[in-house]
Amino acid sequence: MSLFFSAGSETAELSSADLRNGLFQALDALGQRRKVLCLPPDFTRYHSRAGELTNLAWQYFGERLTDVLPAIGTHFPVSEREIGLMFGDMPRDRFRVHDFRCGVVTLGEVPREFIREQSEGKLDFTWPAQVDRLLIEGGFDLILSVGQVVPHEVIGMANYNKNVFIGTGGADGINKSHYLGAVYGMERIMGRADTPVRRVLNYASEHFAANLPIVYVLTVVGKNEAGDLVTRGLFVGDGHECFEKAAALSLKVNFQMLDREIRKAVVYLDPGEFKSTWLGNKAVYRTRMALADDAELIVLAPGVKEFGEDPAIDTLIRKYGYVKTPEVLQAVEKNADLAGNLSAAAHLIHGSSEGRFTITYCPGGLTQEETEGVNFRYAPLDRMARRYAPERLTDGWNLVDGEEIFYISNPALGLWAYRGRFEQSA
Repeated sequence: MSLFFSAGSETAELSSADLRNGLFQALDALGQRRKVLCLPPDFTRYHSRAGELTNLAWQYFGERLTDVLPAIGTHFPVSEREIGLMFGDMPRDRFRVHDFRCGVVTLGEVPREFIREQSEGKLDFTWPAQVDRLLIEGGFDLILSVGQVVPHEVIGMANYNKNVFIGTGGADGINKSHYLGAVYGMERIMGRADTPVRRVLNYASEHFAANLPIVYVLTVVGKNEAGDLVTRGLFVGDGHECFEKAAALSLKVNFQMLDREIRKAVVYLDPGEFKSTWLGNKAVYRTRMALADDAELIVLAPGVKEFGEDPAIDTLIRKYGYVKTPEVLQAVEKNADLAGNLSAAAHLIHGSSEGRFTITYCPGGLTQEETEGVNFRYAPLDRMARRYAPERLTDGWNLVDGEEIFYISNPALGLWAYRGRFEQSA
């Protein structure tokens, strides 16, 4: 396994020229390639710089980069407008749409004994290592998996082989991996590079995908002192070292450890990025380790108009709601619809406060009845946006009419934890 390029630090600010030079240096080291596939994330990871890097790969390879398959998992396909915003002037005929239900092949199955061990005896099933059939049938001699490493609720730190086995994976693999993470415990996973779900994916990489010509292009993105998004690192390689370096830097850049708990948090969800609670609940799970008992979390969500990005998942969220973990586990045991969609069950756990703090959603496209129907509190967006005006707040501690709040402008960019709670969950 090789590391073809590595650059970054907590204070680095890599320019577009730096990204171009770093990527081209790595691609030069790979040698001649005749047919290339790119796996970037979807528009929900717009800030990852993956769109720009995919465009740079197209500039490098030209006609040899024949296909771009956004690793959407169960998310909506990338629209024409989003392709333009994220990938620039790339030819539209290169883009393919991943079908997580019918467009995958199974490379092999991780044994149930391994799953039982990783779940501490809680789960007893095999895990299918599934990928989009294009990866297998396309005849590629290079597959560039491009994306951002950042703390993640299911796997600990996002990207690397998650982009392959989940982003281009199938329903069964996505469901079971999400459920494994939820059952093991989010607070034991987030911000950690070595987790049960990662070990399962590593097993799949080593045993079933070693022959695939995958090279990872990983970024670390954070905010500088001026509040601007900057690229802190770029790492290109075909093995675990590439991910380890990116994850170590992301932990320094994207993880904010607090010395005291938050009593009231206000989180803003950019309407261009967050249209569902499936994504918007990053406001819940990225802050949960920082929130005090009986704290209030207020989510300003002007673009949120639905719960699940998939119609079937949306229906399940509306039916069961965000309830405590024991209630979700019981519902899975008793109801075939939820048992057949374990990623939805995991999502219900991810979006629950477990009764420890309150969650007040202020959605732009959901009614009070819909919001309260899934067990969130509701408040009108216009009223709350006037009181907690994002344009007047800065990330971190603020005083609003004498009331102390902690403001987060984009929960997708980091993870927040109270030091005592994080150390206790280790």
